Amino acid sequence: MISVIEPHSDLSPWGMFLAADLIVQSVMVGLALCSVATWTVWLAKGLELRSAKRRARAALVLLEEARGLADAAERVGFAGGPAAAFVRAAVAEAHLSAGAHGEGLKERVASRLERIEAEAGRRMTRGTGILATIGSTAPFVGLFGTVWGIMNAFVGIAKTQTTNLAVVAPGIAEALLATAFGLVAAIPAVVVYNAFARSITGYRGQLGDTSASVLRLVSRDLDRGALRHLKAAE
Repeated sequence: MISVIEPHSDLSPWGMFLAADLIVQSVMVGLALCSVATWTVWLAKGLELRSAKRRARAALVLLEEARGLADAAERVGFAGGPAAAFVRAAVAEAHLSAGAHGEGLKERVASRLERIEAEAGRRMTRGTGILATIGSTAPFVGLFGTVWGIMNAFVGIAKTQTTNLAVVAPGIAEALLATAFGLVAAIPAVVVYNAFARSITGYRGQLGDTSASVLRLVSRDLDRGALRHLKAAE
């Protein structure tokens, strides 16, 4: 049921919120909660991304300095994160493929690393979907509140039988406040989502570099093994 908005003098945001219809108030509260969720995700995911990228950079340096897979396992194999998972997977596959053809080993290791890399990327994107949802729906939710509020304002005009701006303006202002809430919720969500998308793309690039570094260590170990076999044959 649409309620009639009574004229009031307090045109502050809080005053307009208190004077608004229950439906409009519910819209504003929901959008305020969406805004809180956006900033919560920004803080939590931002810290997680920053820490993950720092660990990935440090692990990549250690892998670049390693002479072989065993050396890499000693440097990062017991640490956490995707880099350690890459090394452990390569070592496990090397043990399982003892005596097998070298090229086949490289392919199997690459397959394992691809799955670990994909899972790490998916794990990093978790929690960002809500930002896209808020960014795309919040303006329309705010618009719904605005439409409902303007309907109330028109009903108030009909009841008072006047178009005096002092009577009409408060109701319209309350309605437009819902749209403002929608924009306040949506704009930061879109900005943060795009920033995370770029940052996660960079993180995926770091994972790709780390995976390539582990594959180079596997190839290096295989070549050294081939050299040993050649020397033994001579």
